[in-house]
Amino acid sequence: MASSRLFRAIIMGAPGSGKGTVSGRIVKNFNLKHISSGDLLRANIEKRTELGRIADKYIREGKLVPDIYITKCILGELDQIKAHSWLLDGFPRTREQADDLWQQERIDSVINLDVPFEVIIERIQSRWVHLPSGRVYNVGFNDPKVAGRDDVTGEPLSQRPDDNPVAVRKRLEVYDACTRPINEYFEKKGVLATFKGSTTDEIWPHVKQYLEAKIK
Repeated sequence: MASSRLFRAIIMGAPGSGKGTVSGRIVKNFNLKHISSGDLLRANIEKRTELGRIADKYIREGKLVPDIYITKCILGELDQIKAHSWLLDGFPRTREQADDLWQQERIDSVINLDVPFEVIIERIQSRWVHLPSGRVYNVGFNDPKVAGRDDVTGEPLSQRPDDNPVAVRKRLEVYDACTRPINEYFEKKGVLATFKGSTTDEIWPHVKQYLEAKIK
């Protein structure tokens, strides 16, 4: 679907909420560019850019890359695609990042996926990951074409050692605590749209209907 005007959106969702799948459907159905903070960081690290070298240093030390570098990376990328509609994934992650983004870009919509923690915990236990790219598969939900192999490279998939129920619940609680202020920020701006459900197929029709009304 082509739009007569530019449309800028953010997608929010806990790890294991199906955010990647929903993002893919949004990009395909509404012709938006998908901007992933994780993909951008990986690309910068691979190209050994100044940001990439800084980010790699922090990651190797087991530390989070400071806000200032992530924000500079994202805002710089968005500045280069001003003529395109886009969907931003993985940013903002703090209230400060949200404010920096709002100051530079007109955000039309923040799509927030609200999936019960118990559903996510069960789903993540069946999750397999292609570590070099970050591509994620779920047995019985988003299966790889060949069991145990990445669809693109054919390389082996693996399970993260911290994908156990206790660790997953802790991550979800941390995510919830971090993103609640961000959602409240965008709700006050009048652009937050929350979609509740247990599966992507349950949530997607509502997201699609919402965007069809927004993007004309």
